[in-house]
Amino acid sequence: EYQLSKEVSVVDDVGTPLEVYRDWVAPNRPVIFRGAVRDWPAIKKWTFDYLREQIGSKSVSVAVTPNGYADAPYNGYFAMPEERSMKFSTFLDIMEDPKNYPGVFYVQKQNSNFATEFTELLADAAPDIPWFTQALGQPPDAVNFWMGDQRAVSSMHKDHYENIYCVVSGYKDFILHPPTDMPWVPYKCYPAATFKEVTPGNFIIEENTSIGTVPWICINPLKPDLKKYPQYKSATAVHCRVHAGDALYLPSLWFHHVQQSHACIALNYWYDMEFDIKYNYYKFVQNLSWITEPE
Repeated sequence: EYQLSKEVSVVDDVGTPLEVYRDWVAPNRPVIFRGAVRDWPAIKKWTFDYLREQIGSKSVSVAVTPNGYADAPYNGYFAMPEERSMKFSTFLDIMEDPKNYPGVFYVQKQNSNFATEFTELLADAAPDIPWFTQALGQPPDAVNFWMGDQRAVSSMHKDHYENIYCVVSGYKDFILHPPTDMPWVPYKCYPAATFKEVTPGNFIIEENTSIGTVPWICINPLKPDLKKYPQYKSATAVHCRVHAGDALYLPSLWFHHVQQSHACIALNYWYDMEFDIKYNYYKFVQNLSWITEPE
């Protein structure tokens, strides 16, 4: 049922929930719904001045790295970010003048932080995506708020969720691979570690033995090492840009790598995936490939 294409479809009309499920969810096809959230108050209201007024004094969790890559391979480790709590006004100061602050800062907590850390902003967006909630017959498991440095990158990975990714300001650039590319996407197992800033601008890596090793994709699609991983030549990369007011449907189990414009703000809605025939097909492909036991 996986539909392969070198382009992500773009539609101006979401359609009915039945059409959303039939045309996109069931065939596991990504699509950009142009202007799907353009009527959110957040699109116009979420300026720096407004955010300072609403939540500037509130402490939020911020991921800090030396290179912009959180949860990604680094010097032989799977490196997780240093988590800091800071006033949101301080974070906005960093976004306005990042050169005066060592490190790369990113609000990227993936624990439904929009509902827990940004409650003052809830009325400006939505607790769910109504037409998608109706299409799937369930509410989202999590709603995540994202804002960060242009240098912050989400390394290539996949999620066991149906994902509606809504951009409020700026844009997001995605590189996608369908689940059928699994045999061509190389993995390795890395010991888990965490970045720690010891002096301003100087970070070390601390291994986290309690987590052990983490299997992760070991290729950077921006600069793929095809000499080391020649199988990646057979993969089908799909590129798309999601602008403010747009919503990307990112199907479950699709590999994705994400970049953004500076201080881009986005919300994503995670809905639990169906472990149906598509998942059985995915596991079948996985069991036929070497990815089952990454080395």
